[in-house]
Amino acid sequence: MKEAIVKTDFNFPNQKNLYVGKVRDVYNINDEYLAMVVSDRISAFDVVLPEGIPFKGQVLNQIATRFLDATADIVPNWKIATPDPMVTVGHLAEPFMVEMVIRGYLTGHAWREYKAGKRVLCGMPMPEGMKENQKFEKPIITPTTKAMEGHDEDISREEILKQGIVSKEDYEMLEKYTQALFARGTEIAAEKGLILVDTKYEFGKKDGVIYLIDEIHTPDSSRYFYSEGYAERLAKNEQQKQLSKEFVREWLMENGFQGKEGQKVPEMTDEKVNQISERYIELYEKIIGEKFVKADAKSVNARIEKNISDCLKSL
Repeated sequence: MKEAIVKTDFNFPNQKNLYVGKVRDVYNINDEYLAMVVSDRISAFDVVLPEGIPFKGQVLNQIATRFLDATADIVPNWKIATPDPMVTVGHLAEPFMVEMVIRGYLTGHAWREYKAGKRVLCGMPMPEGMKENQKFEKPIITPTTKAMEGHDEDISREEILKQGIVSKEDYEMLEKYTQALFARGTEIAAEKGLILVDTKYEFGKKDGVIYLIDEIHTPDSSRYFYSEGYAERLAKNEQQKQLSKEFVREWLMENGFQGKEGQKVPEMTDEKVNQISERYIELYEKIIGEKFVKADAKSVNARIEKNISDCLKSL
């Protein structure tokens, strides 16, 4: 098993700064390019867990790369190259301060709101008489604000336009791209025996052009159900068999952790870490439909640094 990569601290020519997110280390190169290292850190309930998960960064980066390539005809995206299994290098775009969440099914946060009696989410009506995990007649877009710290908050289209967070013209394009990307993701998932349940997209602007940025259709940003048995489970009010990092959240909740004050993350034994790693690899193989090939586990940090440096020289 390789050691998990939980921290990088490189210094590249023309590097302006390093942004360390929950999972990604993002190097700003001359305010023109980004080198994004997808680390093996894992977060849940907005908390970075104490142990990294070997190969998780590679899994997420390679899934995102595959889907960026598979949707490049719909909307330009930020990716220029994938010089390393854990790295994407691409354009630096000015991000829109909203995340475009799209839901095809009543589950997760939407279901919790519905169960609490709400019938409107982010300005989108939800019909009476629905049950958990039921398909919406048409996917609904339920944006959130993009918080630099803390939690993202639900927001409606009307409020986004009223506050001037995004212009009307740009927002209409974001909605159009979101629907088209979700439709493509749904088609690809169906070919693999999966249902793309909900996901989120982030967009930015560079030289007046809207770009799709960050990850796309990974198990960290999306929820998938297995198609087989979906209708039977729905009819019996049973939980759906799903592919996402929900299994990590469930394990934490079973052990009394939901990111609230005073709660302690349960011990992450080697066995638990390996289990989570194997599960991420299984997610990759199911979503991509190919065997996962583990990258060379020796001197991973040195490999990443060299691969990024070589890539930047070629830009």
